[in-house]
Amino acid sequence: MGIRRAKPTKRQPRAATLTVATFNINNINRRLPNLLSWLKAATPDVVCLQELKAAHDQFPAAELREAGYEAVWQGQKTWNGVAILSRRGEPIVTRTALPGDAHDQQARYIEAAVGGILICSLYLPNGNPQPGPKFDYKLAWFRRLNAHARRLLRSGAPVVLAGDFNVAPTDIDIYPTKSWDDDALVQPKSRAAYARLLNQGWTDAVRALHGDERVYTFWHYLRKRWERNAGLRLDHILLSPELASRLVSARVDRAVRGMEGASDHAPVSVVLQMP
Repeated sequence: MGIRRAKPTKRQPRAATLTVATFNINNINRRLPNLLSWLKAATPDVVCLQELKAAHDQFPAAELREAGYEAVWQGQKTWNGVAILSRRGEPIVTRTALPGDAHDQQARYIEAAVGGILICSLYLPNGNPQPGPKFDYKLAWFRRLNAHARRLLRSGAPVVLAGDFNVAPTDIDIYPTKSWDDDALVQPKSRAAYARLLNQGWTDAVRALHGDERVYTFWHYLRKRWERNAGLRLDHILLSPELASRLVSARVDRAVRGMEGASDHAPVSVVLQMP
């Protein structure tokens, strides 16, 4: 019997753009219908997820694959958890934890290559209440992130740092109020750590294209803050210099926050021109 050979498939043209998004899903299994609905409508190519709130073996990989996305993830029961989804082939994992503290067991960082770009999904600690050990952990985690980010820049690789940084970087990243003045999200030390990260050479995509516009990505469930648009910008996509030069657009999918059973965050996405 002869060997049956498959007919050669026609090579598909390379896509002209790549859409990368970040979304703090705030419990992936509880909000899976919301996530799948958004994925179908927005069709991002790569998605960084945070706050999975699911043990590693409870991640809904099959449902996401059915929706067209391969995934890599670090789960953790009850809290934390990060993932990277891709419809451009399976992400190739390079790290499953932020370096610098071998004793840190919190699932807050995952890094993978997708289509020649290094994608880093991160969930920076909240840090409340401050002062105290939780705020100290936040600042220590930030120092580790900054050290690793500097190494990534020096590598010359095209890199995306995306996730919930739990920092409103400036006063225009929070609605006019004094009610958050004691919160870790707006403390001078938190903002200074974020500024030091940008000063390495990273580009904050939303701020680069939206100037001084008040853009929010998070609205607390309490006190009708969504209805009043009393939000904060906590979710950021940072681009290495090569990718910053390819930045076409950046947006927040605000309507997702208004869905029934929504996360208290909305997805943020950027479009990059591909070579």
